[in-house]
Amino acid sequence: MNLWIPVLVATAGTFAFKAAGYFVPDRFTQHPHFNQVARLLPIGLLTGLIAVQTFASGQAIVLDGRIVGAGVAVLLLMRKMPFIIVVFTAAFVTAVGRHFGLWI
Repeated sequence: MNLWIPVLVATAGTFAFKAAGYFVPDRFTQHPHFNQVARLLPIGLLTGLIAVQTFASGQAIVLDGRIVGAGVAVLLLMRKMPFIIVVFTAAFVTAVGRHFGLWI
């Protein structure tokens, strides 16, 4: 039961935060700074998530094949390749490198 308490509290908090969005006055949502933050916030959060998943393992920083896969993904995205191609190619490059022992 101890694990369920934080899960339920986080769920209630998330629901309350989402519901609060319906009560924000329009004068706040029409402000240019609000729109800029709302547009850029997901990019920052996704970048942080990618960095943590690529360069961390527990409490340690690791440099392994995930970096190569992320680099391939960045190069393909810069060339405006379709996202599904980017994901599969990055995964393939990482898997082939690990199979042949080029990186861990």
